[in-house]
Amino acid sequence: MAEQESRYTVISSDTHAGGSHAMYREFLEQKYHDDFDAWRGRYKNPFSDLGDTRRYRNWDDEMRNSQQDADGVVGEVIFPNTVPPFFPSFVLFARPPKPDEYQHRLAGIRAHNRWLEAFCRRAPERRAGIGQIFLNDIDDAIADVRWINEHGLRGGVLLPTIPPDVDWIKPLNHPDYDRLWAVCEELEVPVNVHGGTGSPAYAPLPSSALIMLSEITHYSRRPLLFMLLSGVFERLPRLKVVLTEQGCSWLPPLLEQLDTTLAAIRDSGAVGELRFKPEHILPRSATEYFRQNVWLGVSFPQRADAAAARTLGIDKFMWGSDYPHDEGTYPYTTMSLRQLFHDWPEADLRKILAENAADVYGFDLDALAGPASRLGPGVSEVAQPLTELPDNPNEALVARSALPYGTCQPQRPAARGVGVAVVLQRRH
Repeated sequence: MAEQESRYTVISSDTHAGGSHAMYREFLEQKYHDDFDAWRGRYKNPFSDLGDTRRYRNWDDEMRNSQQDADGVVGEVIFPNTVPPFFPSFVLFARPPKPDEYQHRLAGIRAHNRWLEAFCRRAPERRAGIGQIFLNDIDDAIADVRWINEHGLRGGVLLPTIPPDVDWIKPLNHPDYDRLWAVCEELEVPVNVHGGTGSPAYAPLPSSALIMLSEITHYSRRPLLFMLLSGVFERLPRLKVVLTEQGCSWLPPLLEQLDTTLAAIRDSGAVGELRFKPEHILPRSATEYFRQNVWLGVSFPQRADAAAARTLGIDKFMWGSDYPHDEGTYPYTTMSLRQLFHDWPEADLRKILAENAADVYGFDLDALAGPASRLGPGVSEVAQPLTELPDNPNEALVARSALPYGTCQPQRPAARGVGVAVVLQRRH
């Protein structure tokens, strides 16, 4: 009898899920039901993938698990995806609530957190849910962190990024947040910062979309700068911060720049005309703080990200698929791994595909070993360089998206496409 092929355990550090409006209503405090019904009656869905059968991937166990199984993914860290009660738009892009919006929006994210707890409880070995908090009221935020921890949402919390034009919430370098960070450190709750967040409001002009696209990566990175440079990592050395869906090739030059600046301040107490008091001078380098406090959820990584992982440290890098978003690697995950990592040592690849995520988010690799032995991509398969791309992947996406709900089967599918030119980088 032939020996069974060794397979990788694959945990995606970046997936998205959420409830339908009807589901969220069940988890919403009853005193908000009338307001919710009125809000829902006015709501118009702007997202195509939440308006057709693809929306079921967000909450239906059979559809979601079968597609993840088919792609070889047996564990997932789950960020929000649908629109919770009283939100003006997609949860990641919605601006922080103003004071007059706060109570309703807070009720909305708490309904989402309750829904997510029930969703993860149905498959606790494979799902690590990330709860939501707001920063308008730090006492509320701390209470929500404790609730999230007590209810097994081991993905931690999603940190709301504060846009620069939001003046009703304190910036992330404010010392008042230290007691929130301290609770996260004490409870070992990861603090997650997702890409695409934190942009200011733009004028309703045709050029604003291009300006937003050119700036959005910068705003997503600001929480790292605010926390590192304000000494949060010096005061709280065991706090875990995860930067997700932001790539990582930008980090080595940024850390080098910060190291130079901080070293100059340590040497002279000044940079140009700026003088720093001794108690405000960080005693260590930015690179040291990064290695101590920061991890990376690198979604659909590019070649430059794979190369940067060697500089930043293999132990810091966690692979992500971004399922079910169309720019992610589903259902071409194995192809993407072959293209980027075919020449990587197996031990390193096992770290970035599962072991690092297990350490950060508390996955039980023994519990996932059985499914991975049947579903994970083969070690020898991933070691084969990718030489050609699938034909007409985006046409296949449209075709499979039109399938009636419930027709997905737990098997590796024919090409159900994504923007393969993005995920699988063509060779020129």
